[in-house]
Amino acid sequence: MQVDVLNIKGTKTGRTVELPQEIFGIEPNDHVIYLAVKQYLAARRSGTHKVKTRAEVQGASRKLHKQKGTGGSRKGNIRNPLYKGGGTIFGPKPHAYDFKLNRKVKDLAKISALSHKAKENAIIVIEEVSFDAPKTKQLVEIMSNLKVADKKTLIVLPEYNDNLYLSTRNVPNVASTLLADVNTYEIMNADVLVITENTAKIFVEEEAGVEA
Repeated sequence: MQVDVLNIKGTKTGRTVELPQEIFGIEPNDHVIYLAVKQYLAARRSGTHKVKTRAEVQGASRKLHKQKGTGGSRKGNIRNPLYKGGGTIFGPKPHAYDFKLNRKVKDLAKISALSHKAKENAIIVIEEVSFDAPKTKQLVEIMSNLKVADKKTLIVLPEYNDNLYLSTRNVPNVASTLLADVNTYEIMNADVLVITENTAKIFVEEEAGVEA
């Protein structure tokens, strides 16, 4: 997949990169994407929900009245779940929602997500971006030049760039991540992937290493 490299003004630099067909050109597997996104969202849940049982609520433990002879139903103490202020029956307890996915499944999901973006022509390769200091205004201008200012954009970087990270943090629809950390959810959640030229070269080098 041949992609033109753009500069920060949104014009072609005359250079191109060849994104590997084995990563950006496969037939996407929607089911493994679903599993990977489901696992990511499940792992984000805190799972701290908690209700009190009849053993934990406040109230006297004495029996309200004798078992027989009243003409009414038999009752326990005031902490009975049938009374207001009593314990809760079968309520939620703290637990984790995360579940395990095999590494091959997660890798296939990520590759499938990248292939989806390639099929949608939602991948832009730009030359390296470097700021001397956090500059949100300059970042917004770059996004406007790339014609993605109104789209949810994910910038994928080869290594951590503090100034760029701080700049993207102030823009609601723009996020940045490292290539080593990017996951299926982030890819699918973005409308457009903006990949730096060095990041694209890593894809090529990794695929060449696998073939060798």
